[in-house]
Amino acid sequence: MSLNLDPTLGLPVVYLVDDEDVVRDALAWLLRSRRLLSEGFGSADVFWQQLQAQRGGDGAWPGSPVCLVLDVRMPGTSGLELFERLVDAALLPVLPVIFLTGHGDVPTAVAAVKRGAFDFVEKPFSNNALVDRIEQALALSAAEVARRREQRNRTRRVAELTEREAEVMRLVIEGHPNKRIADTLGISVRTVEVHRARVFEKMDVKSAVELANRLRESGA
Repeated sequence: MSLNLDPTLGLPVVYLVDDEDVVRDALAWLLRSRRLLSEGFGSADVFWQQLQAQRGGDGAWPGSPVCLVLDVRMPGTSGLELFERLVDAALLPVLPVIFLTGHGDVPTAVAAVKRGAFDFVEKPFSNNALVDRIEQALALSAAEVARRREQRNRTRRVAELTEREAEVMRLVIEGHPNKRIADTLGISVRTVEVHRARVFEKMDVKSAVELANRLRESGA
């Protein structure tokens, strides 16, 4: 498949977590052949530490599509244990996980898919099939990155409203006409119209219905 992502997002990155250097190197070469960037990690703990450092506290990570190709069995923290950390941190589906499994790990990988993993690929795998799934995972991540970005923008727009604009907005989305809003707030209808227009402009909407829908989507 051809990966066609929103150009406003950053370049996609594939994280490769496998304790075998030869596996990481082969996967990195394969991804380069499809013009995909990758970062390799020899253990789950090293990857987790970098992930924690990158995320910060503003909820803006990741700013670009990402996915994780993860070996099930590794010394120390296993791929499954790392996956559970990602689940607990609510990083799915913005960071889709594709497990690399041996034949004996298939039932475990299937259970992980039911828990939210994107897919599993059994070794030895088809190069083209694996990269196709990686590109599909990146497309899913891109959609989630864009959704979360828009959600943050809506929350920011609500926070930028004045106290009076917020009052008018609440009554608008409850379906009250301008006259009733004016009576409720003890202001003129003209003042309500001005505040209403400013709310629509700041929230980037054209109607009360669109405003209500956007607030519902953002949880504001």
